[in-house]
Amino acid sequence: MSRNPLKGFRVDRSQIGFIGHDLQRPECILAEPDGTLWVADARGGVVRIDPDGRQTLITPRVQTQGASFEERYVEAKGSLPNGLCFDQEGNLIIANWGTNAIERMSREGRLETLYTEIDGKPLGKVNFPLRDTKGRIWFSVTTRTEPWTEQVNTKVSDGYIGLIDEKGIRIVAEGFCGTNELRFDAREEWLYVVESTARRITRLRHKDGELFEREVYGPSELEGHPDGFAFDAYGNLWVTLVFLDKLIAITPEGEVLELLDDSNPEANAVYERHFRAGTLTPQIMAANHGTLCPWMASLTFGGPDLRTVYLGSLRGDRIPFFRSPVPGQPMIHWHQGGARASTL
Repeated sequence: MSRNPLKGFRVDRSQIGFIGHDLQRPECILAEPDGTLWVADARGGVVRIDPDGRQTLITPRVQTQGASFEERYVEAKGSLPNGLCFDQEGNLIIANWGTNAIERMSREGRLETLYTEIDGKPLGKVNFPLRDTKGRIWFSVTTRTEPWTEQVNTKVSDGYIGLIDEKGIRIVAEGFCGTNELRFDAREEWLYVVESTARRITRLRHKDGELFEREVYGPSELEGHPDGFAFDAYGNLWVTLVFLDKLIAITPEGEVLELLDDSNPEANAVYERHFRAGTLTPQIMAANHGTLCPWMASLTFGGPDLRTVYLGSLRGDRIPFFRSPVPGQPMIHWHQGGARASTL
């Protein structure tokens, strides 16, 4: 394999641009091949950002303004769209962190609740949906603990992965510590799983909708809580560390590269003490963030050459972006007539 293009690369802060304005909790970003962005928004839907920068809020239910930060963003009251993916018809599948539901919304804003229960029990904190090349929808549930912030202290492994296909909805793997985003490798031979509270990346071998041979990928414990991740075309796994607000990459050899540091060392030191002791409070969590992309969450490769990196966040109101030295792994996109993989 040729030399890793990420070796020696650091994001130049002076070269970071921004797109979007007045966004609310832009946690997840979908980038279409034509440059259109679809961004999760705390007002109950998504914001569509056109290639020329024009943006449109698409939501069937605008949340009441005036709720406190703790009520909306920590206690997750009301509708809080989190992870997004497209289904085969181009509708948005939404993992709603606030309503604890898997939803489907048309591009015009028609909303349908698909699932609120599994095996006769509430779903829990639904985090992220992912569509595979067969059209199946995989999804993660971070925890069934209420409030969810308690799981960060107890570190209970009550998260799981579910699957929606022609058989309906079912759990396919469980026992995860803070399940977050999911990604397949290019051949869909492995499903990669973020375990945020355990601070690690796990992967499971995949075949025909079944998962097995679970193992840790990369370090057994990362510096902070992983949240969003995506592969580049070389095989590096880019990972955001929420609260700490760093961007790293795990190379195919398991080495960790630091790409961007937007941390607040003093606030993070306090956070770390309480995390280790199991005494975190919403106030301590809220104090630990950077300034560029506060509570850095998802990351998405976009642009015509898949070299533009967009960073989502839980507390930002705009989206930082920059150029990568290596393109992202081709992703499944929607187009008229079905799904296709974008090409480099």
